Amino acid sequence: MTGKTHITVAHGDGIGPEIMEACLRVMQAAGAAIEIETIEIGEKAYLQGHTSGISADAWESIYRTRVLYKAPITTPQGGGYKSLNVTIRKTLGLFANVRPATSYFPAIDTKHPLMKIIIIRENEEDLYAGIEHRQTAEVYQTLKLISRPGSEKIIRYAFEYARANNRKKVSCFTKDNIMKMTDGLFHKVFDEVAKEYPEIKTEHMIIDIGTARLAERPDKFDVIVLQNLYGDILSDVAAQLTGSVGLGVSANIGEQHAMFEAIHGSAPDIAGKSIANPSGLLLAGVQMLVHLGQPEVAARINNAWKVAIEDGIHTADIYREDRSTTKVGTQEFADAVIDRLGKEPEYLRVVRFADEIRMRPIVVKPQPKLKKELVGVDVFLDWDNDPRDPEILGNLLAEKIHSPELKLVMITNRGLKVYPADEDPVTFCTDHWRCRFKNPEDKPVPHAAVIALLTQIAAAGLDFIKTEHLYLFDGQPGFSLGQGE
Repeated sequence: MTGKTHITVAHGDGIGPEIMEACLRVMQAAGAAIEIETIEIGEKAYLQGHTSGISADAWESIYRTRVLYKAPITTPQGGGYKSLNVTIRKTLGLFANVRPATSYFPAIDTKHPLMKIIIIRENEEDLYAGIEHRQTAEVYQTLKLISRPGSEKIIRYAFEYARANNRKKVSCFTKDNIMKMTDGLFHKVFDEVAKEYPEIKTEHMIIDIGTARLAERPDKFDVIVLQNLYGDILSDVAAQLTGSVGLGVSANIGEQHAMFEAIHGSAPDIAGKSIANPSGLLLAGVQMLVHLGQPEVAARINNAWKVAIEDGIHTADIYREDRSTTKVGTQEFADAVIDRLGKEPEYLRVVRFADEIRMRPIVVKPQPKLKKELVGVDVFLDWDNDPRDPEILGNLLAEKIHSPELKLVMITNRGLKVYPADEDPVTFCTDHWRCRFKNPEDKPVPHAAVIALLTQIAAAGLDFIKTEHLYLFDGQPGFSLGQGE
């Protein structure tokens, strides 16, 4: 290996600077061929007026090196500050979040000694799109955005990862029994892509029972692929099952760039006390070195780390009197790893990283063009009448609204149909009402008909706050149906 690879390093906030110092000392002692460019992101950048927590100069370094090694950061309290992690992932196209969760029993206490799973989390979509609105005095909304290309990219990545790393099974968790369109799409794409990998076992579970089974028998899982929010939650659960969230690592991978970090936060309450566990960030650095084509150095560090924990050299978060020998601080733990470079663990698995893990480029298959027809519209109203009787609102709309192309078919409140009522209503209603207007024969309607409808609603003195168009795609509804539709 000749020359050094430039990487961008962010020391972060809270415990970030002290654990990053420890990790870089270990890497340098192990012979990592890296040239460090330091940037400042996080709390200081926020307070300097960068609402996303990162400056133009920092972006320039990341774009140039294409690799960011990041310690945890702090987002200041109060409104107006965007999530830096979300910003970086989206800006750099880091669509795949790879989080290993491995047990190190008996060196580190855990109830699940055989656990060795990989969680692959979609990184750019879902509820983390960050599109939220306050629509009435009582109701807020957040939009869950799931795309077919985004789903296919992360699912293909999971299967390609499994194939390249000799993993035998890929599991998919969704909630498509409730979210039949968004989660249903993810499940459908999973089933389609799985057919192209017949040598890999597959399974699908509803997220709640899947999480319960993971907590009970993690050894039954291998690779798990999930949407953004589910993956975020499940990866923390899995990390804690291994013994400590402080051991959790995260690789964020895109087509051109990558970011490596621990999964824990900046822990400002223990900052400066030199008691934080640097292991999560150090093991993320191991992932980074494999990514940079330095597998020998990565294995050297990983094996030395295992020897240290086998010897009972533990930070406070994993220290147990019946298993540990010495409680150490952040820098002392780094020293223990450095002292053991070149050694191999006695009973934990010795690491040998492949010189090159070949994964094919992730290519999303083109989809046929669909015939799209507008057949109705959901009009959301802010209506705070006293009493909040759906019958009053329904009768008002029937009296005031006259459209030959769009007829009122139902009103819902918090997703439940309240008009026309099938029986005496007992549902608690907020000030947020969805009024569905459709063409009686599901025939296409022009946009002008929607505009005319909204004009009549406004003339009736009603406050419409949002619309959602109802489309058919090749004759199939592109919207969820209400009761009785």
